[in-house]
Amino acid sequence: MAATIKTVGVIGAGQMGNGIAHVCALAGYDVKLNDISAERIKAGMATINGNMAKQVSKKTITEDERKAALARIGVAEKYDDLGACDLVIETAIEKEEAKRKIYAELCPSLKPEAILATNTSSISITRLAATTDRPERFIGIHFMNPVPLMELVEVIRGIATDDATFETSKEFVRTLHKTIAVSEDFPAFIVNRILLPMINEAIYTLYEGVGNVEAIDTAMRLGAHHPMGPLELADFIGLDTCLSVMQVLHEGLADSKYRPCPLLVKYVEAGWLGRKTQRGFYDYRGDKPVPTR
Repeated sequence: MAATIKTVGVIGAGQMGNGIAHVCALAGYDVKLNDISAERIKAGMATINGNMAKQVSKKTITEDERKAALARIGVAEKYDDLGACDLVIETAIEKEEAKRKIYAELCPSLKPEAILATNTSSISITRLAATTDRPERFIGIHFMNPVPLMELVEVIRGIATDDATFETSKEFVRTLHKTIAVSEDFPAFIVNRILLPMINEAIYTLYEGVGNVEAIDTAMRLGAHHPMGPLELADFIGLDTCLSVMQVLHEGLADSKYRPCPLLVKYVEAGWLGRKTQRGFYDYRGDKPVPTR
């Protein structure tokens, strides 16, 4: 284990947060899971329990390992409960104002030497760090979704991040048995800078009538050997998240090639955000997903 990290706080018990708590607990860290309500923390814990049970049935972990890992996860209903953490990872919604508000309320509860990390997939680490009381101990640790299955973590230092924070964070990620890709602090980093414009282009292909949902996803699955078609993947990620990342790219790099497709905007305005709302490019309300266009 990284010398200075024994206890990890995770802010947000949703899809990303519960996945991060899951892998940290399995790697032997004590974890404190926080969210805005006790119900959300409870739901996150239930997901972790279910996902670990699947790992037991696939024989990737033992029942004893599952029980031990679950016992390491504690509830932090308020930020003061994160005071003993050596590292706190924020996994809130991909909106800068929301993250800034969390840091303003969180920082007074943290010990001075604690590292604060964000799981943002696109927002400037330097800019987020500047709103905290510890820019030199602030870093981007961007996990991929679903966290327990995906092997990669992007590590991104801001302009103020010091070497000790950078080295400790990399060592921490290695202890989770993940592979690191170090990215410079540019909009959307590496994975999403390449992936999201491809998804956006697939949506343009649909918008312009080049192919329907099924044709586009089949073409990329079988023609480019992608495990999921780009529209299916967009639904999995969440269309609101896809739009947020495209907006960050478009605003941050001021290049028209990153303009979000108007059809993506329309789906988000309709509240059709993909799997989490049961409708996106596919309708998930029946026995099997049906294309919505």
